Amino acid sequence: MQTAFTPEQLTDAGIAEAAAILKDCVHYGFCTAVCPTWVLLRDENDGPRGRIDLIKAMLEAGGRPEAKTVRHIDQCLSCNACMTTCAAKVDYLHLADVARIHIERHFKRPLPDRALRALIAAVVPNAGRFRRAMALAGLARPFARVLPGRLGDLIRMAPRRLPPASPIGPGTYPAEGDRRMRVALLAGCAQQALAPHINEATVRLLTRHGCEVVIADTQCCGGLTLHMGKERRALAAARASVETWSALAEDGGLDAIVVNASGCGTTVKDYGHLLRGDALGDKAARIGALTRDVSEILAELGLNEPDTKRPITVAYHDACSLQHAQLVTAPPRALLRAAGYKVVDVPEKHFCCGSAGTYNLLQPKIAGDLGARKARHIESTGAAAVAAGNLGCLTQIGLHSALPAVHTVELLDWATGGPMPPALDGVAIPEPSEADTADAAASGRDGPVGIW
Repeated sequence: MQTAFTPEQLTDAGIAEAAAILKDCVHYGFCTAVCPTWVLLRDENDGPRGRIDLIKAMLEAGGRPEAKTVRHIDQCLSCNACMTTCAAKVDYLHLADVARIHIERHFKRPLPDRALRALIAAVVPNAGRFRRAMALAGLARPFARVLPGRLGDLIRMAPRRLPPASPIGPGTYPAEGDRRMRVALLAGCAQQALAPHINEATVRLLTRHGCEVVIADTQCCGGLTLHMGKERRALAAARASVETWSALAEDGGLDAIVVNASGCGTTVKDYGHLLRGDALGDKAARIGALTRDVSEILAELGLNEPDTKRPITVAYHDACSLQHAQLVTAPPRALLRAAGYKVVDVPEKHFCCGSAGTYNLLQPKIAGDLGARKARHIESTGAAAVAAGNLGCLTQIGLHSALPAVHTVELLDWATGGPMPPALDGVAIPEPSEADTADAAASGRDGPVGIW
């Protein structure tokens, strides 16, 4: 694709990056068929090819973008299904980031929209603040139907009750037996408030497999605000995390930084790019290179022999950030099979569930349609539960399906000596037979399962 940026425009690092990405696009259009918003809306401007044209025109023109352009870019999930399909390997992930930053700088949104985005950016990245907000939202649930617009949608999404605060916090958790690794675990922000049992299961699982786990006093990785175009906040969060983890690496060493929320993992792995040219650029690149999804670490360590093979059929949902951005698809399936579960794929597994960070807060109609579509596909598998590696997906699926939704680490923790995941309480669990045990053991030797 040809571009018409001026030499002056190209002195801006973001514009220069966008120009290089745009030149890779040849408009093949393979990306269109896998784009969830194009499939739902059937508008060329709501597919990757159309959005790329809109972004090109917006950045070349500079200044205030048209409201139509903003709407179509806002409706992008950033699921990145287009990237795993693109024959030309167009870096749409970073192009979308440049576009959102430009919109945030140059477009004045209506007051209600500005207020909602400011609220999300101020509250969700702070675990304590978010927990208090969810408690207040729970009190307001009876009035959700009479609250205007997206405020009512937000209240309806709040959990009916919050789990107790977790005993897992900043500190060091020693390995059981010989130490095989020393890792830092990103505790996250929303996850600490909504599902602290995920971090608890992760710490048990990692320490059981010989990891010394260090949880530093970090908050948001910066991903949430980055994808809202709030670059300054995102960079500040990334710098704080890089400084904290670099200090840990210098004081005792780190074999890995483990992330159990794949949306966050995508951002942290990309710190070298995000902070390129920054004073912390080299450190950020080292932190990004150390970062692993929890399933990658467990695949490297090898799963302990399960205490009991449980013949439960589990539908595995690929979080977009894990399958399209990080390209991690085989390890979670292989680990679940090795733990004795019967793993089935979800039809249309390349399709986003509609969570997409803050998307279901900002675009509730499209997110709701995608969530219902995903729930129908999950339930069509006949599975007893659905597993995923991202809290946002689990929350979104839970809004549209009564099927228990559990994090992959919860099932692996349970299989190797931990407690049953809370979501499975009350679910009929079949007793394992000798045939089930043999089948499960064999399935664990089948090797990686690919994306398609």
